[in-house]
Amino acid sequence: TVFEWYDFYLYGSLAAIIAKQFFAGTDPNTAFIFALLAFAAGFIVRPFGAIVFGRLGDMIGRKYTFLVTIVIMGTSTFVVGLLPNYASIGIAAPIILIILRILQGLALGGEYGGAATYVAEHAPHGKRGAFTSWIQTTATMGLFMSLLVILGTRTAMGEEAFADWGWRIPFLVSVFLLGISVWIRLSMSESPACLLYTS
Repeated sequence: TVFEWYDFYLYGSLAAIIAKQFFAGTDPNTAFIFALLAFAAGFIVRPFGAIVFGRLGDMIGRKYTFLVTIVIMGTSTFVVGLLPNYASIGIAAPIILIILRILQGLALGGEYGGAATYVAEHAPHGKRGAFTSWIQTTATMGLFMSLLVILGTRTAMGEEAFADWGWRIPFLVSVFLLGISVWIRLSMSESPACLLYTS
């Protein structure tokens, strides 16, 4: 879940650069507003992701639903790092970017609620609150992780190169986090409550 929040917050942390890259067809202020609206789109669709993937988790199990959400999130983030900008493909660039943000929001909506449910179903009796409270820390840890990667990349390559193309590196790095996440999720056991429900 930390990795999913990392993917989600990268965009927000780099919104000023993304505005110049993908919304260059307008004046700078309008471009920045559009970039923030695209960021907001990810938050707006989160409840729908929770509904869809929550139901899916009940039907096929939490483990496989987690795999779906992390693959959607990780792939969408990686594609943002590869996506041609407005200067290259015109209006298609912001449209594809917004679609990717919506996919990220759906995946995160399913991930967050599913993670809390999964942990609660595995927690020992009398410790569900203590165990699920750790889920609340994942958003903050994901934000800090994204800021550290951005800061490290920006410092290593310089401001000009980072603004030109280096901003893509934190998005591309997410493919390694995706690999780790998929490995973790494949090694997870299905939740006991879910096994009873789906069998």
